[in-house]
Amino acid sequence: MLDIKFIRENKDLIDLAAKKKSIDFNVSELISADDKRRELTSSIEKKRAEQNAVSQKIVQAGTPEEKEGMLTSMKAVKESMQKEDAELQKVMKEWQGLMIRVPNIPDISVPDGKSDKENREIRNWGEIPKFDFTPLDHVVLMEKNDMVDFERGTKIAGFRGYVLKNDAVLLDMALWQYALEFFTKRGFSPMIVPSLVKREALVGTGYIPAGEDDIYKTQDDLYLAGTGEVAAMMYYYDEILDKKSLPRKFMAFSPCFRREIGSHGKDVKGIYRVHEFTKFEQLVLCEASHEQSVAFHEEITKNAEEFLQSLNIPYHVVVNCGGDLGQAQVKKYDIEAWTPSKNGYGETHSSSYFHDFQARRLNIRYKDDDGKMKFVHSLNNTASATPRFLIPVVENYQQADGTIKVPEVLKKYIGKDVLGKANV
Repeated sequence: MLDIKFIRENKDLIDLAAKKKSIDFNVSELISADDKRRELTSSIEKKRAEQNAVSQKIVQAGTPEEKEGMLTSMKAVKESMQKEDAELQKVMKEWQGLMIRVPNIPDISVPDGKSDKENREIRNWGEIPKFDFTPLDHVVLMEKNDMVDFERGTKIAGFRGYVLKNDAVLLDMALWQYALEFFTKRGFSPMIVPSLVKREALVGTGYIPAGEDDIYKTQDDLYLAGTGEVAAMMYYYDEILDKKSLPRKFMAFSPCFRREIGSHGKDVKGIYRVHEFTKFEQLVLCEASHEQSVAFHEEITKNAEEFLQSLNIPYHVVVNCGGDLGQAQVKKYDIEAWTPSKNGYGETHSSSYFHDFQARRLNIRYKDDDGKMKFVHSLNNTASATPRFLIPVVENYQQADGTIKVPEVLKKYIGKDVLGKANV
């Protein structure tokens, strides 16, 4: 959410942000609703002040007739005020609905573009593996080694259902353990956060209203979050933090759920795009400084890159174009790991900063040195998401006999050097 004063003073900038992000939003409608809100609020406040003033005079009235005259005049004021208050409630509902749809302003460095096809590579790392055999995709490779069961997974959970088995479970949990160790060494405090969250948490982080169709809702008016970021940001909802404690860095772990409404026909085979997965998420809360936000954005992106480097997984980093940014994001990088079966890259990590967009909605503040209350800035980045991240690991480490080498850094968690059975 942006400040209404900023919106009124920068209407052209809001229009430009909506256009760049391909978001349907008319700032003039919001300004009109805000004008009505201000007008009605001012009128009600004046009538209330008049009512209070007359109440004092009534106490001092000299005659019953004088008192009755003032009561009669105040009855009309009260009726008018009640009518305006009812109208204000309607206007406030419209105003609030428009306010939570205002797009955040993308950074000037964000390139123009309509979709992820127009994201721009800014760097790459690693040597693309060259196989002296025909490599298998993760589906065939994992099924042959009895590491996954899609048929029974679908029987249990429907479309995009899956069951990880045997060595896939060892690999999955090894990645959890390694990610926990890797990122906590970089100063991130681990948290296991709820997946089941209140609506306020999703509104506050910017996933509602724009992404509501992609979120599972329970009969108790609770929602299943698609990332630990939602609960971790709600952790400090309506709190004032000590400036000396900033920045605060968290490593949030949770099961995640997404309906994938907008992805019918995309990645329907395998474990790349599923309804239920687990994720570690880097989260940073810092002072209200653009320079700090940019610095921490680069830091958390570097952390994720070094995680991939330690696993020797080739990747590239792209800066997302305006059309591939969410409503709340100022800037975003995607890190895409090399996937041999695609002969290309697939997204495994994303890294974003939001300025005070989320904190303003969630009312997370701190008191600056001059005593002024400010909203914190927030950032987040995928540390590790499985089962998706199993794909580049098993495909890049596959061997001619159908087995999968265990990455060196994971051997101590798995307890063996090879996954699967030769020539199965």
